[in-house]
Amino acid sequence: MRSHGTSESFVKMPTIKFTKLFINGEFVDSVSGKTFETRDPRNGEVIANIAEGDKEDVDLAVRVARAAFDHGPWPRMSGFERARIMMKFADLVEQNIEEVATLDTLDAGKLFSSLKDYELPDAIKSLRYYAGAADKIHGDVLKMSRPLQAYTLLEPIGVVGHIIPWNFPSSSFFVKTSPALAAGCTMVVKPAEQTPLSALYYAHLAKLAGIPDGVLNVITGFGPTAGAAISSHMDIDMVSFTGSTEVGREIMKAAATSNLKPVVLELGGKSPLLIFDDADIDMASDLALFGFSFNKGEVCTAGSRLYVQEGIYDEFVKKLVEKAKGWIVGDPFDPNVCHGPQVDKVQFEKVLSYIEHGNREGATLLTGGKPIGDKGYYIEPTIFTDVKEDMLIVKNEIFGPVVVLMKFKTMEEAIRRANDTTYGLAAGIVTKDLNVANTVSRSIRAGTIWINCYLEEDRDCPFGGYKMSGIGRDLGLEALHKYLQVKSVITPIYNSPWL
Repeated sequence: MRSHGTSESFVKMPTIKFTKLFINGEFVDSVSGKTFETRDPRNGEVIANIAEGDKEDVDLAVRVARAAFDHGPWPRMSGFERARIMMKFADLVEQNIEEVATLDTLDAGKLFSSLKDYELPDAIKSLRYYAGAADKIHGDVLKMSRPLQAYTLLEPIGVVGHIIPWNFPSSSFFVKTSPALAAGCTMVVKPAEQTPLSALYYAHLAKLAGIPDGVLNVITGFGPTAGAAISSHMDIDMVSFTGSTEVGREIMKAAATSNLKPVVLELGGKSPLLIFDDADIDMASDLALFGFSFNKGEVCTAGSRLYVQEGIYDEFVKKLVEKAKGWIVGDPFDPNVCHGPQVDKVQFEKVLSYIEHGNREGATLLTGGKPIGDKGYYIEPTIFTDVKEDMLIVKNEIFGPVVVLMKFKTMEEAIRRANDTTYGLAAGIVTKDLNVANTVSRSIRAGTIWINCYLEEDRDCPFGGYKMSGIGRDLGLEALHKYLQVKSVITPIYNSPWL
């Protein structure tokens, strides 16, 4: 395992310009005046003090979002005009891409090069994708069986609460807000308390782009306070959340016991990657390593359960361990680094506790399993074998660079074991046999199946889970339609013998 320590030569320290709540087009202090620290996971040092929003601040934000929806121009603009403003918003993000990439690297420990070259360009394309759909929202004319004329209207659902995760702060911001903006909704966005900086910067850019005041509001704060206030608020019409299954359950309860608002939940996963005997071992080991170590394993679709058919198992294990030992962990500003630190001390200690639990349960640690350096939250890619299906490291989502490696004999066994989980977010299949690929992809109960690839996504393709991995879909046109209500308009046809 190679590592690069934090080097000041890689650090690009920006001036932190926006640390207050964004309500009705203005940056303001929280009602309480309280703040909280956001820290650099490379060293644990404080980056900035951020306004801590609470229920009172959510109430203020919802009030202006409600007024902007009920009386403001955004829902009443033509789709073409909303699209024009959203395109300008995308242009401004693109012009400031290096600064926002720096903010997410400092806040989340994400790779600067990956943010600048891939994640942020994809987020910008998502914004443009939904901008392109804004003037194509329309209903249908219906052929009725009685002497009636009818048509449907697609109307924005109203005020939306977006609760954003910390593992992909920028991508998730635009995955949530872009279709809602295109639909004509107004919104209150709560970024994760670990990663608030980029969301506040995007609020500033939205204002510059011409998004009207009150349409996009950002409340920084904590889940049990600000997040809970959004989930239970009587004047929020819908909540969209990405995060853990445990928190998703609480959000669903709050929505049900308030105004029965619909919820869209993208939750946890414990995704299997199935590698069959005919697989190219070199390619399969690359996919496996990337699948559980990308973004330091802080990925809901991480391929954290690895099933390998017995005919290639020994050779595959040797290859995977060899590649994991060459995986470079270190400063995320270093372009040679493969992954940076876990997002914060809490997540760092959680991952290490799971690794210790695996050791205590009797699993064999093939490589990794240790923190790196004496400051920051770095963990080696960690591979366990000789595991049993009832072990916590096999059942629970760890959200770190940890994989469990298991052997299987037959396709039927692989399908059964892959489905033996409460989750159903994603799965991967590596094989040259089209019949195996088709059979397995239709048999695994998960929202996304990758064949001979892993973690590939696109704005055109719906994303979401089965079972306890969530409700509803992000991305694709399905995401746009979840922010729309269907209204039927019916009139009689007069002079009909039926009337």
